Amino acid sequence: MNRIFSLLTIILIFLFNSCYSPERDCSRFKTGTFEFETYLNGEMVKSTFVRTDSIEIDRFQDKTDTSSVRWINDCEYIVKNLKPKNRAEQQPLHIKILTTDKNSYTFEYGLVGESNKQRGTVRKVE
Repeated sequence: MNRIFSLLTIILIFLFNSCYSPERDCSRFKTGTFEFETYLNGEMVKSTFVRTDSIEIDRFQDKTDTSSVRWINDCEYIVKNLKPKNRAEQQPLHIKILTTDKNSYTFEYGLVGESNKQRGTVRKVE
């Protein structure tokens, strides 16, 4: 009897966990003003960007860059620098929103065509 109870408990836990799906309401984050914080050379730095349907203006360390935004679907888009200053800035980034909550989203990003990906979290401020 104890084995049956243990087995049923394990099955129920598995079923409840497999039904959990993280929130992913990406449409709320297509436009607005956002902040992204990350460590750069051991120091926490902040970038602020404004995104419309097709343009993203990024302000980082007193520099401004403008990029085109092309949405692949509700949760994935390609960002390409409009005025690259070097070869590295010419390569577009693929961004995929993984989860969302009230005012932020977690995303995965990497150069288009490359398998190396990194993760980050963006907070919507407006």
